[in-house]
Amino acid sequence: MWSIVIIDDERSVLQGMKKTIPWDELDARWAGEAADGRQGLELINEVQPDIVITDIYMPVMNGLDMIEQLRKQDYPGKIIILSGYSDFEYARQALRLGVDDYLSKPVTVQTIRGVLQKAINELEDENHQKLEEHELRQKLLLYEPFVEAEWIKNVVTGTYAAAKQAPLPAGRLGAWERRSFMVLAVEIVRTARVTGIAPSDFYLFRFAVCNVLQEVLSSAWPDARFIELHSHHMAVLLPFGPEAGGGESGEAHACARELCRTMIGHIDRYLQLHIQVGLGRLKTGWAAISDSTEEAFQALAAKHRCCVPGMEIYEYVPAGEAADGGGRSASLRPVRFYQQLAEAIRLLQERQAAQAIESFAGQLAASGDYSPKRLQSIAAEAWAIFGYVLSDAGPSLDGILSPAGLDCELRGITSVERLEEWLCEKVRLICQTPGKNENIKHKQAVDFMVQYIHEHYAEDIRLSELADKVFISRNYLSNIFRQATGETFGGYLTKVRMEKAKSLLREGKFMVYEIAEMVGYKNVPYFTSLFKKHTGYSPTELPNNGW
Repeated sequence: MWSIVIIDDERSVLQGMKKTIPWDELDARWAGEAADGRQGLELINEVQPDIVITDIYMPVMNGLDMIEQLRKQDYPGKIIILSGYSDFEYARQALRLGVDDYLSKPVTVQTIRGVLQKAINELEDENHQKLEEHELRQKLLLYEPFVEAEWIKNVVTGTYAAAKQAPLPAGRLGAWERRSFMVLAVEIVRTARVTGIAPSDFYLFRFAVCNVLQEVLSSAWPDARFIELHSHHMAVLLPFGPEAGGGESGEAHACARELCRTMIGHIDRYLQLHIQVGLGRLKTGWAAISDSTEEAFQALAAKHRCCVPGMEIYEYVPAGEAADGGGRSASLRPVRFYQQLAEAIRLLQERQAAQAIESFAGQLAASGDYSPKRLQSIAAEAWAIFGYVLSDAGPSLDGILSPAGLDCELRGITSVERLEEWLCEKVRLICQTPGKNENIKHKQAVDFMVQYIHEHYAEDIRLSELADKVFISRNYLSNIFRQATGETFGGYLTKVRMEKAKSLLREGKFMVYEIAEMVGYKNVPYFTSLFKKHTGYSPTELPNNGW
């Protein structure tokens, strides 16, 4: 409902206007009246009406002076002058002050209705525009973290084309140019506990590891960035100031080593899992970050220099300094290539995968560093990535090539040309397997659901809403999810919530009822019952020796 105030020193005019205006028809209400400009100014500041109808010539403060004060205060409403004076100077001043309409007394009901309707229409348009602008700003604020996270992932993995297509705003990009960075490569060690398990359990393992590492970073290194990669691998981007000290004994590496100790210790203590970490060297500017990533994964693969006794923390060894006397360190892991290949296979884009393979093979041939052992290792890792990306998306990779057959074929890869042929052949087989497109659509739907659960577990998530998002019926989606994960949708959601609840309880910062609400439960007794069923302990009776 639109609010209107009337300011005029003639009592008869005030009463007449209140009776003349068709309030109900305009969906408007009377919000007050005043007899001079000063009183009017006070009234307007108090009630903030949508429309002001005012006379010009009044005692104490005239209408034009009042309007001038309102403009200085950025009054956002509409101002209509209704005056018995038709002097051109008054009209000129009114136009200068941005008055919305100028009427002479007396005025008819039809005229006042038309003027007010025009003002209300303009207010509606302005409000609609403001609403759209607000919603746009909210969307930008909502999506900005995701855009930045994707940009950071592209920078870390070295996919510069993607990073340049969607750069950060210039002001923020400058800060990335001035700072120094180091990348930590993290790998979940393939112990008996994490091999041969169902995909749903592996997703939960990854989720738990990511949760713990992000908690460590939020406490020990708040501006660090955590990046999920593929399979058992992830990365941590550590920013430093321009003055950070490099080198093996520099302050940057000392701080990074201490962080690695904490990360490994927390994963071992709380999850009984093991991770190993590789440290890249310090780089300046975002364009060099991927070099630190390659170095970090090389350190992890070569394991030449363990920088913390008794812990699997390895530093990069430059060429010529390898401790094995070989005169050179292991070649850089093709992190960028693996990321490009994983994305292409995930979307079944055969041509994109073939282009990535061709480009990488050319770079490998030009480097001259391609021993048969290295080529076979790259092929084996690529096959493992295929398996991870396509897990439960239809026929398993064993249906394409058995483990024994894989070992035999890997031994035959002794040249870059053969590696390129072998990878392209496997990509073609995967992408052209009958029924694969439908299966990959199902897997993408399940992947979306899993990611959505992990990101929105605190909300009231309903399977029907997710079904609408992926354009699959609720019952069919439920069956797909169960087949892919071995869990019902509700059961998996509960598992994720309980994992997060355990993580929050470890922090010791929140009461049980607060944690219940933080993971999506408003009924505390129900949360407590589920928690005990899931863990064997009530939230207040947790053991002190981890999980």
